Amino acid sequence: MQRQDTSPQEPREERLALNLAQRHSIGDDVYEQLVSDLIALRIPPGERMSVDALARQFGVSQTPVRSALIRLESEGLVVKKFNSGYSAAPLPSSSRYRDVYLVRFLIEPEAAYLATKRMTAEGHARLRELSENMSKLVEGDTQANYGRFALLDGEFHALIARLSENEVIMETLERLYAHMNLFRLRYHSAVAVEAVKEHLQLMQAIEQGDADAARAAMAAHITSSRERMEPFYKILDQQTRTNRSTTPFQAQ
Repeated sequence: MQRQDTSPQEPREERLALNLAQRHSIGDDVYEQLVSDLIALRIPPGERMSVDALARQFGVSQTPVRSALIRLESEGLVVKKFNSGYSAAPLPSSSRYRDVYLVRFLIEPEAAYLATKRMTAEGHARLRELSENMSKLVEGDTQANYGRFALLDGEFHALIARLSENEVIMETLERLYAHMNLFRLRYHSAVAVEAVKEHLQLMQAIEQGDADAARAAMAAHITSSRERMEPFYKILDQQTRTNRSTTPFQAQ
């Protein structure tokens, strides 16, 4: 879908369709937009996600929409039920969040230690690139870039796990669906700002080849993240008990 003249008054759906068509990967763009909408709870937990309606909204065929939904299902953000199609996944319970943090605290500091010991030039360059890209998002409009930040943050942690060369750590972290659901719980720019600071401390230890310091920096990062999220578990518990479904907080 290509048009040469795009008026500023053109409807949002048409402008979005034009922007998507001009990019090299429509499927990736649809995926990233849906991630942003799910994390910001613009698509609230439990809401049905019609392939046909989303294709019309984005001005694309159903193929990239289906591809994006399959990818989101594999990451725990979307669920598919027989005869009812796709819907936004429910928010995990507070006990689930706490259990995920416990597992992360047990494995991710060790992953950082091993990754530092086994770091390659290519791995270091990619970690640095991810860290710098997250910093740029924070320096800009963090609220608008929140979905993109969540993707980069998840990739940053997953890369450290891969660089550890420990397959069990990699598989365990991948199955937790930790980062996407974490950002759904607390949609606020402060999460990204503090995470960037903690990532920089971790990167400094990795660059210096100090595996013990990298392990300590990752442990501190997981602990700080858990403490930032803890107050919102009580809100989540209350909403679960009263069956109110929209959002466990007000975006600030």
